[in-house]
Amino acid sequence: MATPLDRDPYVSLLSYKRNGSGVETAVWAAPLDGKLVVFTLKDSFKVKRIRRNPKVRVAKCGVAGKLLGPWHDGTCVLVTDPAHEARAYDALNAKYGWQMRLGTLLRSLFGGLDKRCVLEIALDA
Repeated sequence: MATPLDRDPYVSLLSYKRNGSGVETAVWAAPLDGKLVVFTLKDSFKVKRIRRNPKVRVAKCGVAGKLLGPWHDGTCVLVTDPAHEARAYDALNAKYGWQMRLGTLLRSLFGGLDKRCVLEIALDA
C-alpha cells in the first residue's frame, strides 16, 4: 500500500511541543510496508517530542522546508527492532541512492553512525 508522499524527495515532519505548538522539520522519507521511514539523530528534539507525543503531521515540501502540498495526519514511533531498522535503511538507500550512501559513509568515517535512529510514520486513514 502506497502513501501519498512515497515519491516526494522532501517531507515536512511536524511534531508537537509540550505547549501544543508544532515544529516543522524537512526530512528524507522512504516508503516501507505502507508507512514512511525517516532517519535522524537519537538525541534530536524531534525524537524527544515524538516520544512524548506520537501524533505528527507530514506534507510534501522543498529542500528548505517550504510546503508544497497538504498536511496528512499520522502517528510516529521510534523503530527499536534492528531487523526493521536495517530494512528502513535499505528503503532509504533505494530511494536516495548515492546521497544516502555517502552520508552513511561519512558518518561511519567521522563517527556518529551509532547516534542515528529510524522513525516510522503511519498515516491516518
